[in-house]
Amino acid sequence: MAEIITMPRLSDTMTEGVVAEWLKKVGDKVEEGDILAQIETDKATMEFESFNEGYLLHIGLQEGETAPVDSLLAIIGEKGEDISALLTGSATTAPAVTEETPAAPVAEEVTNSTEKKPEEEAFVVPDNITVVTMPRLSDTMTDGTVASWLKKVGDSVSEGDILAEIETDKATMEFESFNEGTLLYIGLEEGGNAPVDSLLAIIGEAGTDVTAVVEGFKVVSAPNTEAPKATTAEEKKSVAPAPIETKQSTTTTATKKVSAVNSENGRIKASPLAKALAEEKGINLAKVIGTGEGGRIVKVDIENYNPVVEVDSNPSTTAVAAPAGEVSQTEVKNSQMRKAIVKALDHSQNTAVNFTVTMDIDMDNAIASRKLINSIPDTKVSFNDLVVKATAMALKSHPQVNTEWTNEQTIYNNHISVGVAVAIEDGLVVPVIPFTDTKSLTQIGAEVKDLAIKAKNKKLTPDEMSGSTFTVSNLGMFGVDHFTSIINQPNSAILSVGGIKQKPVVKNGEIVVGNVMTLTLACDHRTIDGAVGAAFMNTLKQYIENPVTMIA
Repeated sequence: MAEIITMPRLSDTMTEGVVAEWLKKVGDKVEEGDILAQIETDKATMEFESFNEGYLLHIGLQEGETAPVDSLLAIIGEKGEDISALLTGSATTAPAVTEETPAAPVAEEVTNSTEKKPEEEAFVVPDNITVVTMPRLSDTMTDGTVASWLKKVGDSVSEGDILAEIETDKATMEFESFNEGTLLYIGLEEGGNAPVDSLLAIIGEAGTDVTAVVEGFKVVSAPNTEAPKATTAEEKKSVAPAPIETKQSTTTTATKKVSAVNSENGRIKASPLAKALAEEKGINLAKVIGTGEGGRIVKVDIENYNPVVEVDSNPSTTAVAAPAGEVSQTEVKNSQMRKAIVKALDHSQNTAVNFTVTMDIDMDNAIASRKLINSIPDTKVSFNDLVVKATAMALKSHPQVNTEWTNEQTIYNNHISVGVAVAIEDGLVVPVIPFTDTKSLTQIGAEVKDLAIKAKNKKLTPDEMSGSTFTVSNLGMFGVDHFTSIINQPNSAILSVGGIKQKPVVKNGEIVVGNVMTLTLACDHRTIDGAVGAAFMNTLKQYIENPVTMIA
């Protein structure tokens, strides 16, 4: 059955988008994960991938044209399928686009359309309220989790205020309001999960009765929208909407601050700046009392933190040991990030044809060079920074490794942007160092450190996690000698970095103690042959063993 693809929301402030380029044309076969188009947002031009498979039957927006979020972008379905009903069934749908007929402008979505289906007759959104839906905050986001609400029912909301922190498949991002008024209704409690475009909140004039809107809410992003998302039995079972009436809390001020920090779901309410500052100072946020709105920890709380005045962490988040001899289990809900990681790894394992190349690196010169570099004031370079820089240099000599595979062609990336895998509490993210080969060791070191802090605070933006042409994963700091990573597609290869170990080595005909690091390159055989992978590793070995060759 044909599916309507709408203009995605690819940034937290995006209200409309421009099709910079179509990578598929009408009639092309589309697989799940294929890049359909490049969409220009208010922040960057991003790749938009398909969540469906079939054939591209219709393009609703031509290159260079602009349309609001949720406008008709394309239709994907079975080859030769009749889509006339989809094209004529909604006032929000653009006319069909063919090679002979230019695209007509996409009509703006009108929530209060006078042309309603019979089942929608009772659903009328008053002019004095605005329905806020779950935003799409990343290019691959299909649903989101409310990490924390920064406003409560009855609060006044101004345009630009942060309503909530939303956990996506990539990061936890602040979601700001584009409207002003009073927060009348919350449709998803903290920790609750719902699909993109589900009812999130209602803002309007104080005292407005929104019961009818809540009961009749339907997503209007597609003409074949099914039952109201906010009122299905399944969602009522998992998501308990907050009452429209504002209830006064009987909690004392001091207790309120503590409970806001150590909430029932174990999440800590803190601003991104406060989290970054706490990370830098080594302060446990669970021990800080927040003075911001709703007990939120802000920058001044970290600056004024006194370690003598501590707040006990929430005992409900502490693992409880089972009595001896008793079988016991604890269920932990999978995060959006963990689901996305599993999906990506599964896709990589089932599509790439992998082989590995392993090589030992003599680190004696690298250790001496790093010590010399770090003796310079305000300079800090890690061994991982040396590896990242050497990798970028080696990729310049072996462009076959800096490629991407598609069914129709092999894409050679003329730029080099190395992704660096960072382990965080919920899983693994890969922030990217753009144009890595053009940067010095110290620049790479500073960027990696900054991105790692953002990653651990779940504040990486989609832009900072996209565009890698090669990936480096380092487990050496955990005492791992060697391992093999799964390729981070669409990259063709990933480098696994083990720890530096002292081993007996032969130098000048004598057995001596040397410092050795093991590197493993996993390659996609569709783009990289064994000899190419081996040549790349030999070049990489030369750079790491002679760091002076990397100083431009």
